[in-house]
Amino acid sequence: MFIAYAVVAGLLTLTLAASATFTLQRNPAIIESMGKVGVPDSWLPRLATLKAAGAIGLVAGLWLPPLGIAAAIGVTLYFLGAILTHLRAKDYNFAPAAVLTLVAVAALVLRAAA
Repeated sequence: MFIAYAVVAGLLTLTLAASATFTLQRNPAIIESMGKVGVPDSWLPRLATLKAAGAIGLVAGLWLPPLGIAAAIGVTLYFLGAILTHLRAKDYNFAPAAVLTLVAVAALVLRAAA
């Protein structure tokens, strides 16, 4: 189970790090997507920080299981919030957030089982 967690956490970490970077750089696609669902520009640095913290926590979870579990819970909640934000805005283009939610849940289950 540990190797499976390491692979899933590694892939999720890369995705979160890229997303945090693009958010901080104010990538036009990110800005458009966030604006479509009503996320204020002032929230972008905080959201990027949460993604980066999740990525760091998942990697640290390789050595500190409770931290990996906490990070996976946090990332799961983050993307559940993203899905709810899309639904509230009647924007049904939330497949990426749904996939990342499932990957975060997989990381949580694998870290807890390892």
